[in-house]
Amino acid sequence: MGFSCWPGSSSKRSEERTSKNISRKNKKNDISSNKSKPHVQTQASSDESKVSAYESVRKEEVAKDDQLSVDVKKLNLDDEMSKDGKASKRAQTFTFDELTAATGNFQSDCFLGSGGFGKVYKGFLEKTNQAVAIKQLDRNGLQGIKEFVVEVSILSMMEHPNLVQLIGFCTEGDQRLLVYEYMPLGSLENHLYDLPPGQKPLDWNTRMKIAAGAAKGLEYLHVKLDPPIIYRDLKCSNILLGEGYHPKLSDFGLAKVGPSGDKTHVSTRVMGTYGYCAPDYAMTGQLTFKSDIYSFGVVLLELITGRKAIDNTRERGEQNLVAWARPMFRDRKNFSRMVDPLLQGQYPVRGLYQALAIAAMCVQEEPNMRPAVSDVVMALNYLASQKYDSSSPVHSSRKSMPSSAMNMDDDEKPVSEYELDRR
Repeated sequence: MGFSCWPGSSSKRSEERTSKNISRKNKKNDISSNKSKPHVQTQASSDESKVSAYESVRKEEVAKDDQLSVDVKKLNLDDEMSKDGKASKRAQTFTFDELTAATGNFQSDCFLGSGGFGKVYKGFLEKTNQAVAIKQLDRNGLQGIKEFVVEVSILSMMEHPNLVQLIGFCTEGDQRLLVYEYMPLGSLENHLYDLPPGQKPLDWNTRMKIAAGAAKGLEYLHVKLDPPIIYRDLKCSNILLGEGYHPKLSDFGLAKVGPSGDKTHVSTRVMGTYGYCAPDYAMTGQLTFKSDIYSFGVVLLELITGRKAIDNTRERGEQNLVAWARPMFRDRKNFSRMVDPLLQGQYPVRGLYQALAIAAMCVQEEPNMRPAVSDVVMALNYLASQKYDSSSPVHSSRKSMPSSAMNMDDDEKPVSEYELDRR
């Protein structure tokens, strides 16, 4: 029987990453330059197999004092192991032969895209009758063993409907591969920009659904995990879409354990994607949960406007999305000009104002002025529940956000004056 592979929507575009130096504690740290990873994916398996993400790559050259080692210890991965040594989520270990068979020897028909980690292929696991996405580490790529360990470590302790699920990994010989659930609709950026002829743009309801789902995934990382995690790489290409445009956050290679106790931040080398990286983090190297909130605000702006975070093809004053949007927030007469033209006017006016208010608060320059993720979730859940019906003669709901999340009583306020709870 011949091998068959059903390629999903392929994305081979890459993103520009930041590449500049900052000085901290008399040391120079490079801002990492990474390309986007179009189709990164995951899922928990019922098969039992012994796994220790840290132990499986211990033979790699990881220095004792490497920050990664500290992070893995902080993740308390050993506590996630049951007494018989099996991972709590039972992530499978695969042989390289199994993954070679799943992708037909990594044939071109199964190729989904490439990024800083390496190439991504669609595969099919015969023994579980399951379509998967397989990331193969590029030994010469921009990401490597450190990111591999972080991703396996973090995904092995997480399970949430808005996070891609890890099925397993391969560490045979010098091979490093990650196996995720397959997300058939690809990344969010594939549905916002450079649409091919015949592809229908996302409608307003779908955009709000995606925003709300992504926020829930971020809330899980910040609030419900112990220890909490700072994502550090939130962007459209890392939001993957399943059936019904169900969003899931992916690619956790840059994630960091968040501050605990009386600590307010984590000092680290600045890494991320230009246009999404919070300015306070980029300047100081001090990473906080509010750094992720800024990145989320950029994504929300992209969903509303249909503009890229950074677009060098636009006029000089419009190349940076946040810089372009901030002065527009001051006058509600500009709001209709900010909406994605592909929506063709099919959106709720009131819902637009509220969505812009959330985005405006998230991209505040001062991190302590940005809202808490739980309040963002509450506000976006409300917006997602208010379904827009284009056949309705007037769909400009006079209802306002739940008062605990947003003060929207005054229709004459510019977006910059709307307030989210910033606890």
